[in-house]
Amino acid sequence: MVNRFSILRRKEVINVCDGCRLGYVGDLEIRIPEGEVKALIVYGPCRFFGLFGRGEDFYVPWECVQRFGDDIILIDKPFQRRDGTQGPKRGRRYG
Repeated sequence: MVNRFSILRRKEVINVCDGCRLGYVGDLEIRIPEGEVKALIVYGPCRFFGLFGRGEDFYVPWECVQRFGDDIILIDKPFQRRDGTQGPKRGRRYG
């Protein structure tokens, strides 16, 4: 099966374990020398119309992908939240 990334971005990711809709594919994690796809990354939900950023991203390992449909991707295991590459955000202290 040959797919372009632009086609993958239009597919919604659904967890069959609990029926939860995670969102749409936002990015891929690829191991470059081998050309192997490691994971799908689904961006978190928008907060207040996207003005206050997004929630945590969902990191879906490639082994969890069960099936590709015309408009959805089914995963069969609980998803893992992606660890942030940045340190924890700290609020400003006033006073």
